[in-house]
Amino acid sequence: MFHSFQAWTALQRTPKTNFQLGVVLCFVAGATNAGGFLAVGQYTSHMSGMVSSVADNVILAQWGLVISGVAAVLAFLAGAMTTAWMVNWAMRRHLHSAYGRPLLLEAMLLLVFGLFGAGIDRFDSPLVPTTVLVLCFIMGLQNAVISKISRSEIRTTHITGLVTDLGIELGKLTYINRLTREHLVTANMQRMRLLTALISAFFIGGVAGAWGFKSFGYIATLPLSAILVAMVWWPVMDDARQWMAQRRS
Repeated sequence: MFHSFQAWTALQRTPKTNFQLGVVLCFVAGATNAGGFLAVGQYTSHMSGMVSSVADNVILAQWGLVISGVAAVLAFLAGAMTTAWMVNWAMRRHLHSAYGRPLLLEAMLLLVFGLFGAGIDRFDSPLVPTTVLVLCFIMGLQNAVISKISRSEIRTTHITGLVTDLGIELGKLTYINRLTREHLVTANMQRMRLLTALISAFFIGGVAGAWGFKSFGYIATLPLSAILVAMVWWPVMDDARQWMAQRRS
């Protein structure tokens, strides 16, 4: 079991490990996004809607909401940039935990959010709640991890693209090929299974996150943090042992 967890964030990738990691991260993203909505009143992974709302509020001269929206988008962007920095830095040093380090940071931020979210709310700016920025940063961080690992084939923090791709494959599946046996339109069944699993994981995570936050409040994010730590712990420990061995030699 532990070896399986280690393989999910290993540098050597396979379609199977990408699938496993993608499903777990979709669950975490769905739970964080749905639970976060109950916490802050908005979905923090939906950058399309965020940018559209900024445009609307510019026309309506709602400058406070414009500032809030821009800050949220920049936080998401900063999360993705942080993943790129961390992964490239670690890969240049041939670290086993190159892909795991951003997820470990995400786990730490979810831990902070779960333990201190209610207290943070008391000191928030009226324009840009700190909890919104933290959640947007987490979403950008996570989405960039799986995008980099899968070479942009898998996204986990929003499902617009996933549903679009599934619709394309369903269109191919139901297409009736007539009058020709060449260039047949066929669906990629493996791709359909992947997309269905990712969408389902996001939905199940959303239900679990909403129920958890409604029932337990901010601490509902602690199990999500634990899941991420379990996935990245062994690569991080491998790097720590390697560093200690180099220090002794």
